Parts: sequence; structure tokens; C-alpha cells
Amino acid sequence: MFNLISLKNGLENVSGFYFGGLNAGFKTNGDNDLGFIRSDEPVQVCAIFTSNKFKAAPIRHFLRYGNDFKTNFILLNSKNANAMTGKEGINDIDDIFKELSKKLNLINPIMSSTGVIGYRLKKDKIIEAANKFDFNSRNSDATVRAIMTTDSFKKEIAFRVELEDGKSFNIACICKGAGMINPAFATMLCFILTDADIPKSDMDELLKASVEESFNAVSVDGDTSTNDTLMLLSSQKSGVYDKTAFKFALETITKTMALNLVKDGEGSTKVVAFEVNGALSNEQAMKAAKALSNSLLVKTAIFGEDPNWGRIASTIGASGIECDDEKLSIYYDDVLVFDKDHPELDEISEEKAHKVMTKDSYKIRCEIGLGEGKFTAYGCDLGHTYVKINADYRS
Repeated sequence: MFNLISLKNGLENVSGFYFGGLNAGFKTNGDNDLGFIRSDEPVQVCAIFTSNKFKAAPIRHFLRYGNDFKTNFILLNSKNANAMTGKEGINDIDDIFKELSKKLNLINPIMSSTGVIGYRLKKDKIIEAANKFDFNSRNSDATVRAIMTTDSFKKEIAFRVELEDGKSFNIACICKGAGMINPAFATMLCFILTDADIPKSDMDELLKASVEESFNAVSVDGDTSTNDTLMLLSSQKSGVYDKTAFKFALETITKTMALNLVKDGEGSTKVVAFEVNGALSNEQAMKAAKALSNSLLVKTAIFGEDPNWGRIASTIGASGIECDDEKLSIYYDDVLVFDKDHPELDEISEEKAHKVMTKDSYKIRCEIGLGEGKFTAYGCDLGHTYVKINADYRS
């Protein structure tokens, strides 16, 4: 048995790390745009990156280290993705760390960036600002604000995990992300820190598993960015670990953050769970659920609060899974909108379904009726603000 206790102040609850942020002059409103995460000793790091073939320079720089390396420093920046910048983009990162190493003993330093694609980093400006960091600070708020771009709210969470024997460890997360989210992975920078004494093999196993029903199950607008990054780092300072408890805490964090990404999706107004049950396999259920969460036709119906079950059925059929309209049933929350005996919405059912769709969050449940497969994906409408034309292609 174990207890999960919510904590304030994010990363500040995890021992063994230092973090902070400041304004380097890239955000003209004075908000933080440069941050760091540091540890006294090299720590284990596990990472998952975008599926986009055009991986940004910070990711390509990370991948040069190979497997199972340890790090003691991550530099974070917003406003510039350092993507599509070729070898020069990677060299720029090396140049920045070469200068910072004059002040800090850097071991396999990592950089993570978000912002506009296609522009080289302003190295001198970053180096000048980074030299002003208080590398012994522990300011979680300053760090998370340094990576925010189109986010409308701060994404930060922390837990103490208390075990039955009275021992405990902490785990915390900061995250950036609001648009360009697709089931191939969520557009974001996300950093999870823990002082649990977790083996590297468990870090790899549990992080990979946790994303399948969290970040890989959400959709906003169907795009996949060049900079998507999820990292888990462990200082192991607590000396305490329980795999079952850690798995639950990690899954709670990734699921919460994934839903926050959908909630904050470029002007979205509603968060919808697409629950598919009774498919021939879990894989087929996943395929249908993700098709629903990513469908522009479904998103417009959600935004218009139109209980048009035809768009739901059509998307399931187009997904390519095995299905039969004689066995299919569709519910908006608990309101039946379609089965073979009720192919047309009567006035009462339509009114009830519309009422469900006016809520900020609800569930569309699809019973396929062919097997035991099930999966839930999460999506949203695109909202008013997404319709505007953006001058920049942001990651």
C-alpha cells in the first residue's frame, strides 16, 4: 500500500536538483525565456522524443551521447526551436556549453528548446544571460515560466509518495505545451524529476509505458513538432523505491499533464474523452479512438455543440478497424445517441445530448460490439483562436 500526497511548488520538493530561470531578452514582455536544471552529481536520464523525422538540433545533440549516459545540467530556452538549422545548430549548442563550462563543471550537458523553427540561436545573448544564473537556486516557478510559449497557464505538479513502512520519495514535473499536439506524441517540453532510488531499467520501462495512455493518447490539431521532449531524471537521493508506487505516481503525472495540454490547446474550449470498447483488439480500439480525437470533422462538431453522431460513426468506419453498424452503439456521457434500434435522434435525446456537449468536458463512448479491445483517447475542439492565421510556425 502507498499514499500519493499532492505538494505545492513543483520541482522544489525533489532533493538533489537546482533550477531557475530569467529573461535573456528574447521575450519582450520581460517573462523568463531561459532556464536550467542542475544536479551536484551526474544523474540517470531517460528521454522520449518526437516522431517527426526533422528532429531539432537539441534532440540530435542529445542522441550523440548514446545509451545510459548521466548528466548534471540541462539548459532550457523558449522563442527559438533551433530546428532545421543543420549541423550549425548542433555546433551552436556545443559553443554555448563550452563557454558555460568555464563557470560550471558540465558533464554531458543537455539543451532543450522551443519556439520558432528555422533560426540559429543567438549564442552570445544566451551565454551572457546564462552567466547571470544563480546555479544554487531552487525556483520551480521561474524554470517552468522559462519554457512557456503559447501556454495560457503554468503546468507544474508534485507528489510525495508515502510507502506502508513510513518511508517516502518525491516526484515532480514541469511541462510546456498548448498546440501542435498529435497522437504521434504531444508537442511539449516536459521534465520529470524524482529522488526515488529507481534503477535505470525501470526508468526506461515505466516512462515508455506511461506515455501510451497519456501523451500518446491526446490530440489538439493533428500536427507533430520537431522538438517534442519528455525527460525523466532521478537523483536517487531518498534511497527509497517501490516499483508499483512509482508506476502509479508517474502515470498520474503524465496523464494529468497530457490532459492539461489538451485543455490549453490553442484556444480550445472543451476536453473530450473518446472511449472505444468492444473492438477486436486493444490495437484496433486505439486506432479508432485516436482517429476520433484527431478528426477535424469531429472537432468542429464538438465546438458547435452539435450531437451529430454520424461524424462519430463515419470516423470509426474510416479508421479501418473491423466494425458493424448492426452492433455499434454511441453514447455522449450516458445519453444513447445511436444503436440499430435507435438510428434517429428524437427531440428529447437530441436535447439531452446537446446539453452534454455544452459542458467543458465529457465522454463520447463507442461500443463496437465485436470483442474485448478497449482504449481511451483525448481531444478537444479547435476553438476560436486557432482559426486566426499565425505568422510563425511554432514548436
